[in-house]
Amino acid sequence: MKEGWEAVIGMEIHTQLATETKIFCGCRAEFGSEPNSNTCPVCLGLPGALPVLNRRVVELGARAALALGLELQETSIFARKNYFYPDLPKGYQISQYDRPFSANGKLTIMTADRDEHGHAREWKPMTIHIERMHLEEDAGKNVHEGLPETDKYSYVDLNRAGTPLGEIVTGPDFRTSWQAYDYVNHVRRVLQWVGASDADMEKGNLRCEANVSVRRVGDEKFNNKVELKNLNSVRFMQKAIEYEMERQVAAHESGEGVQQETRLWDEQKQETRVMRSKEDAHDYRYFPEPDLQPLVLSAEFIESVKMQMPELPDNMRERFIEVYGLNFADASQIVSDKDLAAFYETTARITADPRLSANWVLGEFTKELKNAGKTAAESLMSAEDLAELLNTLESGSINNNQAKEVLAEMFASGKPAAQVISEKGFEQISDSSAIEKIVDEVIANNAAQVERYRGGNDKLFGFFVGQVMKASQGKANPKVVNEILKDKL
Repeated sequence: MKEGWEAVIGMEIHTQLATETKIFCGCRAEFGSEPNSNTCPVCLGLPGALPVLNRRVVELGARAALALGLELQETSIFARKNYFYPDLPKGYQISQYDRPFSANGKLTIMTADRDEHGHAREWKPMTIHIERMHLEEDAGKNVHEGLPETDKYSYVDLNRAGTPLGEIVTGPDFRTSWQAYDYVNHVRRVLQWVGASDADMEKGNLRCEANVSVRRVGDEKFNNKVELKNLNSVRFMQKAIEYEMERQVAAHESGEGVQQETRLWDEQKQETRVMRSKEDAHDYRYFPEPDLQPLVLSAEFIESVKMQMPELPDNMRERFIEVYGLNFADASQIVSDKDLAAFYETTARITADPRLSANWVLGEFTKELKNAGKTAAESLMSAEDLAELLNTLESGSINNNQAKEVLAEMFASGKPAAQVISEKGFEQISDSSAIEKIVDEVIANNAAQVERYRGGNDKLFGFFVGQVMKASQGKANPKVVNEILKDKL
């Protein structure tokens, strides 16, 4: 951002709640079905079809709201949001307006500025005001075919029409694109963690929009904002915000000013482009949905949802730091995935060495997951298996390199550590008398090197260690080898 200017950014996230059926009908809410196959008179907007609220939407919406620090409202009201678009068959969307499902949230995230390569510098806490999360139905999807210079065809797929959404709206709290980036990643992780949403951007069940304006540092009033829409990756969103900040500063400095409009991110050209003028709330002519009664949440319902909530990732991260002595970076990486966190904690408890467990979970185990394209939940190797391997390593029965080879085989085959170690012949020799015999033979066979070592050439010690390991076929315990060699030499 050019010196003397600051950005003012508010975020809107639409997350598809992880129900089996849609919000107001019994059609399947699944990704990848044949176009228009998951539809009925309700989601097609046919005359006389009436909506019926899906209870599971309310339960998952409550989970999401509580996880994001929002207050559940005792009474909320559904409203009709009127606008025309080809994939909106009714000509309106059932949403919420002045009486939302939840409101007044505060969420603390960790955020950091980045260098030119996107590497985080210093992580700091940031508190964000979430104005509301309301419930609504999604529209359908337009599919476009053809190039601008040829005939273009547009198709409408209404499978997505009526899928349940939670729209999460923040205040204009962000000042950099990276703060927005860290916020969206935090929300994705929390929603997945509590089971409220798959939050998979590739499947479109989490979409984010950024409202961006700029102003001179010290100004209190807001200038016209631009809505960046249809951002299907967090990195694209960050780049779009960065571009828009620079574009708007240039527009203000040239005297052009900024129009209130909706813009899209063009990844190929690395720039934003105009989609349409931006509407205000009154343009949608909101009024209460006449076919749905107010949604009333009882105290018993809210308490039951709270009782079912898992430990949240931020709380778990702080506990891992306090109980297991992990640093902030390692604890953050471990709790980035719920299954990885559970895998780590099981391993750490069995080995009774949290630091060693963290090193192997974040190192060799995570490397195998990445290479295989799997999650911790899909691993053939269990946390108990890894703990057995680490205990074997700590006992001195195998060395570090052998342990890495054993882990790779365990991960690929699902075999326990003892079986793989036996099959590979990796049982380590720790018997000092057996190792002493090998050392004596090495010293006897390398008299010239012994004389040079005793003459002051300390670097030759590594040579003797290598010879002993070679003679033992790599099975001698390196610690015992070092102790005996130092004594003998």
